[in-house]
Amino acid sequence: MFCVRRALVVWIVVCAMATPGAQDARTGIVSVEVRSENGLLSGAIVVAGRASGVTDNAGHVSLSLPEGSTRISARLTGYLEETTEVVVEAGREQRVVITLAPSPQLEEEVVVVATTRTGRRLEEQPTRVEVLGREEIEEKMLMTPGDIVMMLNEMGGLRVQATSPSIGAAAVRVQGMKGRYTRFFSDGLPLFGQQAGGLGLLQIPPMDLGQVEVIKGVASSLYGAGAMGGVVNLLSRRPAARALQEFLFNQSSLGATDGVVFLASPARQGWSASLLGGGHRQSQVDRDDDQWADLAAYVRGVVRPRVFWDGGNGRSAFLTAGATVENRDGGTMDDGVLAATGAPYIESLDTRRYDMGGTVQTLIHEQYVLTARGAAAWQRHDHRFGNVRERDAHDTLFSELALRGAAGAHTWVTGLAYERDDYQPRDVPRFAYTYNTGGVFAQDDIDLRPWMSVSLGARLDVHDEYGTFFSPRVAALFRAGEWTSRVSAGQGFFASTPLTEETEAAGLSRLTMIGSLEAERGASTSVDLTRRIGRVSLTGTFFASRVRDALGTEREEAYALFTRPEPSTNIGAEVLATMRAGRYSATGTYAYVRSRETGFGGRQDAPLTPRHSAGLVGMWEAENAGRVGLEAYYTGPQRLEANPYRSQSRGYISFGFLAERKFGPVRLFINAENLTDARQTRWDSLVRPAPGADGRWTVDAWAPLDGRVFNGGLRLGFD
Repeated sequence: MFCVRRALVVWIVVCAMATPGAQDARTGIVSVEVRSENGLLSGAIVVAGRASGVTDNAGHVSLSLPEGSTRISARLTGYLEETTEVVVEAGREQRVVITLAPSPQLEEEVVVVATTRTGRRLEEQPTRVEVLGREEIEEKMLMTPGDIVMMLNEMGGLRVQATSPSIGAAAVRVQGMKGRYTRFFSDGLPLFGQQAGGLGLLQIPPMDLGQVEVIKGVASSLYGAGAMGGVVNLLSRRPAARALQEFLFNQSSLGATDGVVFLASPARQGWSASLLGGGHRQSQVDRDDDQWADLAAYVRGVVRPRVFWDGGNGRSAFLTAGATVENRDGGTMDDGVLAATGAPYIESLDTRRYDMGGTVQTLIHEQYVLTARGAAAWQRHDHRFGNVRERDAHDTLFSELALRGAAGAHTWVTGLAYERDDYQPRDVPRFAYTYNTGGVFAQDDIDLRPWMSVSLGARLDVHDEYGTFFSPRVAALFRAGEWTSRVSAGQGFFASTPLTEETEAAGLSRLTMIGSLEAERGASTSVDLTRRIGRVSLTGTFFASRVRDALGTEREEAYALFTRPEPSTNIGAEVLATMRAGRYSATGTYAYVRSRETGFGGRQDAPLTPRHSAGLVGMWEAENAGRVGLEAYYTGPQRLEANPYRSQSRGYISFGFLAERKFGPVRLFINAENLTDARQTRWDSLVRPAPGADGRWTVDAWAPLDGRVFNGGLRLGFD
C-alpha cells in the first residue's frame, strides 16, 4: 500500500506542475494545418507547450499561445510525428503547416506498445521500448526462416531457453524472469493466448513482421496478468502502394526445409490485404550417435491472412486470422532403443491452433480516439510421453475498449478489458481451470518541461479465482544534450496455473501439489542512461525485480508444484553499444543477471540463468548488392538441477556468418551458425541413466543441441 500511496502522491504533484496557472496576457493565435502528401488530415493531435487540440474535418486547429518561441508537434495514427518551431507574436494570428509522412507500419499497432498507447514517438516515450526493425528481422529470417527464436535470442536482455529438449519447446526469459511472465502480442492482440511459451515461438515465421517491440519489466498497468516480466509485440508488415509477392526457400545441413510466401495487395479505396503461408519440415537428428534424437522431427503448416482498412477522418480497422497445424516426434530414433532399458521411448506432440482478432478505431467529437480490440484463440494438444498420453484444449478470449485524447501537457488513455482463460486437460482433469478477469486501466503522459516528461499508469483487475489486484507504474524521461535517461517502476501480478516450463516438458500425469496455488505478485524497477557520441550510441541499464509467492517445481526427490517461501529476486545490468557508418553497422551487448530463488535446497541461483552473457554483431550492407555479417556470442556458466552429470554448466562461445547477394528480384543467401560446434552432447549425454522424479529421460538443455549448422536458399521479390 505504501507504493500505491506514493504513486498517487507523485501523480497529484506532477499534475499540479503541469496545470496552467495564470495565463500570459501577451498571446497570439496560431492556426495549424496538418496535411499529408495526399491532402488534409483530420483527427491529428496538435500539442504546443501546455496547449493542445485536434484538427477538424478541414485539417485545422487554432491554439492560443504565449508570445515567444515555441515548438508545435502533430501526430496521427498511421503517420510519423512531426515537430516544428514557430515564433508567436502577441495580438497576431499566424498560420503554420505541418506535413506528416506515412508510417512504414500500421501505427495503431506501433502505438499499442512502443508508445504505450498514447501516440508518442519512441524517442519521447518515458517508458523504454527496444525495437527490432525490418532490416534486422530480415537478417535473422535468413538464419531461421521458420521461427522467431534466433531473432529474440539475440536481443539484449532476452534469452530463449529450451524447455523440452525432446520436442524442442522454448520460452523467452526477460532479464532473468521466468518465461511464463512474458506476454506476447501480435499487432496488439493476444493471439497466442495468455501463456505463449513452449512451441508458440517455434511456430511463428518472421517473414511478415515489420517490427518487433519489447518492454522489459512489469507492464501489468496496461496489460494485466501475464505481463509481469515484460511485453513482446510482433507488428505485421502493412501493404504499400504497390502489390508485393515474396517467396523464400531454405534448406539446412541438418535436414530442415522451409518454404514461405508473403503476398500483399496495394491499397484501393482504403482497403488492402496480406497473406502469409508457410510449410516447414525437420528430420530427426542424432548428433552423438546414442540413438536419441537431439533434434525432434516436425511437419508444420502455417497460414495467416490480414485485412486493413483506412476510412479517413480517424477511422480504421484491422482484421486477422491464423491457423497452425504441426506434428512433432522426438525420443529414440527410428528402430532405436534406450541403452538403460533396451526399449524405445517415443515423445510426440500434435498441435492444432486457430485464432482470430481485430482492431477498430474511430474519432469522437474530433477530439478523442476510440479503439476496440478483440481476439480469440483455440489450441488443441495431443502429447505422448512414452506410454502416457495427455490431451488438452486451451481456449482464450480477449476484448478491450480504450479512449485516447490530449489536454494541455497531458496525453492520456483509459479503458476497460476482459479476458477468459480456459484450460481443459482431458486425461488429467484435476488440473483444469477457467479464469475470468475484468479490468479498468488509465495512463497519463505529461510533458512537464522540454527536457522532462513522465508517464503515470494504473490498472485494477478483478480475478474470479485470486481476487482484486492494483497494478501501478511510473516512468520518467530526462534529456540533456546528447544524454537521455529513463527511470521506471511498477507492480503487477500473475494468475498461477499448473502450466510451467517444467510441467510442459514432463507433463501433468505424475505431478503433485504441495498446498494450493497462490497468485504471484511482482515489482520491478529500472534505470538507464544513453549517450550519443557521433555515430556511436551507448546505453547502460540497471534493473531489479522481486516476485512474491512465486511458483516453484521440485524435481530432485519428487515431482511437485509448491509456492516458494521467500521472494524470488533478479538484479542485473545491461550494456548496449551501436554504431552506424555508411554501409557498416555494429552492435555489442553485455548482460549480467543474478537471479535468486528459494527451494527445498535453500537459497540459490535460479537454474538455467547465466550470470554473464555477451554478443558482438558486425554487418556490411548495400541496398542493391546484398549483405555480409559476422557474429560472436558468449554464454556463461549456469546452475543446473536434476542433472546427474554436473551441477554447473560450462561457458561456451559461438560464431556465425551470413552472406546474401542480390541479382535483380533474386536474393541468394548462405548462413553458418555455431562454427565452434558448441554442443551440449560434446561434454555430457543428453539422456539420463535413469528417468528423473518427473519421468523425464533427458536433462535440461543448457547449451545448443544442434551444434554447427549451415543453411542456404533463395528469396524472390516482385512488386
